[in-house]
Amino acid sequence: GEVLKNLNKFYKRKEIQRLGAENGLDARLFHQAFISFRKYIMESNSVSADLHIILNDICCDAGKICLLGHVDDLFPFFLRHAKQIFPMLDCMDDLRKISDLRLPPNWYPEARAIQRKIIFHSGPTNSGKTYHAIQRFLSAKSGIYCGPLKLLAHEIFQKSNDANVPCDLVTGEERVYANEDARQAAHIACTIEMCSTNTPYEVAVIDEIQMIRDPARGWAWTRALLGLCAEEIHVCGEAAAIELVTELMFTTGEEVEVRNYERLTPLTVLDYALESLDNLRPGDCIVCFSKNDIYSVSRQIEARGLECAVIYGSLPPGTKLEQAKKFNDPADPCKILVATDAIGMGLNLCIKRIIFNSIMKPSTNEKGEKEIDLITTSQALQISGRAGRFGSSFKQGEVTTMHRDDLPQLKEILSETVQPVKAAGLHPTAEQIEMFAYHLPDATLSNLIDIFVSLSQVDGLYFVCNIDDFKFLADMIQHIPLNLRSRYVFCTAPLNRKEPFVCTTLLKVSYFLLFRKCGIYIGLSHTKWPLGPPKNIKELMHLEAVHDVFDLYLWLSYRFMDMFPDAALVRDIQKKLDDIIQIGVCNITKLIRASQPTAASGATLTTSEEFPPSRTKRDPGLASDLQGAKPPGQPLKSVEAPGERRGKSLKAHRSARREDLRIHGHGSLADRLLREGLLTQEMLRQLQSEWQGQHRNGRYGPSSKRIDQNSSKEMGKKKK
Repeated sequence: GEVLKNLNKFYKRKEIQRLGAENGLDARLFHQAFISFRKYIMESNSVSADLHIILNDICCDAGKICLLGHVDDLFPFFLRHAKQIFPMLDCMDDLRKISDLRLPPNWYPEARAIQRKIIFHSGPTNSGKTYHAIQRFLSAKSGIYCGPLKLLAHEIFQKSNDANVPCDLVTGEERVYANEDARQAAHIACTIEMCSTNTPYEVAVIDEIQMIRDPARGWAWTRALLGLCAEEIHVCGEAAAIELVTELMFTTGEEVEVRNYERLTPLTVLDYALESLDNLRPGDCIVCFSKNDIYSVSRQIEARGLECAVIYGSLPPGTKLEQAKKFNDPADPCKILVATDAIGMGLNLCIKRIIFNSIMKPSTNEKGEKEIDLITTSQALQISGRAGRFGSSFKQGEVTTMHRDDLPQLKEILSETVQPVKAAGLHPTAEQIEMFAYHLPDATLSNLIDIFVSLSQVDGLYFVCNIDDFKFLADMIQHIPLNLRSRYVFCTAPLNRKEPFVCTTLLKVSYFLLFRKCGIYIGLSHTKWPLGPPKNIKELMHLEAVHDVFDLYLWLSYRFMDMFPDAALVRDIQKKLDDIIQIGVCNITKLIRASQPTAASGATLTTSEEFPPSRTKRDPGLASDLQGAKPPGQPLKSVEAPGERRGKSLKAHRSARREDLRIHGHGSLADRLLREGLLTQEMLRQLQSEWQGQHRNGRYGPSSKRIDQNSSKEMGKKKK
C-alpha cells in the first residue's frame, strides 16, 4: 500500500511531468507509460536490486526529517521502462523531423523549379467552368486532366480522341493507349490519385478542387495542386475553395487568376412538394441517400405502371452509363430516374426536376465517426444543379422535395452561402513510413501510422486525412510476412471495408503473393465464376462485390505486374459480369419482390405509402419500444410544433438534431422517431393498435397477458 501511494505521488508531481515532456513523453504517452510502470512494480514477483533499494528508501523514510529517498529518484527507472514500451523515445528528434508536415510545397522540387500560372475557374454546377478549362487542355501541346471519378476521366478521354487529340486513359484499374503501339500520348486523362508529379506538361486541369477538404481523399488534390509540373494549371470548382487555393499558392510564390462563371440555365426551387409518386412527370429524378430507399421508391414507381432507371454508387461504371443512356434516350419509355447523390458528378443526364426524397444524409466526420445530419449547402447545390443541364432537352431546372415539411428547410439550405474550404488534406507517404520503420524496426505498420500521426506537425492550412481504412487493412494482413513497401501498397487498395467478401479476397491474395504468382484461378475459385443473373437483391449486391474483387485484381496488376499476369482475362470477365449486373438492375423490382419474404436479408424493405421510404427503418425493437411510448393523447414535451421548428435558423436546427441523436440514440425508439419527425402521432396510434391486437390474438406467447392488462387499463381510461 505504501508503494502504491508513493507511485501515485510520483505521477502527480509537475516536475516529473515536465521531465517526461523533455524526453518525448506527451501527456498521453506519459499516462500510458506510468500505468505500465505501476503495473510492472505492483504485479512483479521481483524487481531489480537498484529499484528495490530506491523503493525501500522512499517507503521506509516516509514522514522522517532526514530522507534517504525521494519519489523523484524513480524517474530514471520510469524512463527506462517507458523506452522499452515506446522504442521511439530513443530517436524522437529524428521521428519528429520525418513527420514534420508543415511545408508540403518542398516535397515537389520539380514543380518549385518552374514558374506556374494558376487559373481558378469558379462557378456553380452547369456554368461551363470545366468546359473552358478543357478547351485549353485540348489546344495545348501536352496536357493532363485530373478528375475525381473514372467516369469523368473516361469522358475527357473520349472527347479528346473524338477531337483528334490523342489522349491516354489512366485509372487505378485501367490503362488505355491512344496509339496502337502503346506509346504514351502527349495528353492524359486520369483519376486524380494517378497523376504523375514528375512528367512535365504544358497544361494541367484539376477538377472539383473543393474535394481538397475531403477527409479520406483530400490528400490527392493537395498533391496535384502543389506537385504537378505544368506551365498552366487550370483549377475548377466551387468559389468556396478560392481563398484556400490562393493562400496555398502564396506559400509557393505563385499568383492565382480567378475567372467567375454564372449558371447557363435558370434553376427554380418550387413552392410545393411532390407529396405523392402519382405526381411524377417525365424527366423527374428522385434523389435518395440509401440503397433501401432506392429499392423502395423504384418498386412503388413501377407499381404505378411507370418505368424507371436506377443509379447508385456501388454500381459498376458501365452499368451507370447504361442506366443514364436509357434515361436520356427520347425513344425509351423510361422517363423517371431514381438515384443517390452519385449523380452529383460524372454523368450527363437530361433531368427536368430534382426531387429530394429526404434531406437527411449519413456522413463520416473528420474522426471517422458516422453521423446523420442535414445535407450541406454544397451537396444540395451540387445535386440540384443537375436539373436543366445546358444542352439537354430541358431549358430550365426545377428542385423540390418529396415531403412538404422538408421544403422550407431545403430552401434555407440552398439560400445559404457555401462554407469556405479551410484546410487541405495530407497523407503519410510510403517513403516517410519506411524512414519511420528504419528507426522502429519491430513496430507494425498500423503502429507506425499511429506514431506518425501523433507526432506529425501541420500548420493551419493542412490536416492529416482519416487513416482508419488504412489501419484496418494493415491489421488484417499483419500476420502475413510481406515487405513493408508491399504491405503499404496493399493498404492503399481502393476497397470498401464494409464488404467482407472483398476484404477476404485481399487477405487471400496477399497470402498467395508469397508464392510470387497470383493467377486468375484464385479469383475465379473465390468468386465461383461463372455466375448467373441475380434472383434477388442479396444476389445483386453479391455481384457488385464480385465486380469490386475483379477491380481489386486489376488495381494490383498494375502495381505487381509479375504477380498478377491475367489482367486481360479478368477485364474480359468483368465486362461479362457488367452485362449480368445490368440485367439485374433492369429487373430490380422483381428482385425486390423476391427478397421480401427473406427476413434475414439486409435488403428487406417496407414500401407502404403510409411509411415513406426515407422516413422508416426496419428495427426489431420497434414493437417493444412502442409499449413504453407515451399514450397518443399526451404529446411529448420536447417535441416541437412544426411552425416552431421551421422558425429556427438552420444552424440551430442542425445542432438540435445532433443533440437529439446523442441524447436519445439509446432511448425509446418511438420517442426518437417522433423527435426526429420520422413518425407522426397518427402512425404511432396505428402501430400501437396493431401491436395490441396481435398480442390479444396470442401471437407473441406468454408475454401477451401483461400487455393485454395494460391495454385494458388504457381502453378503460379512453372510455372514461
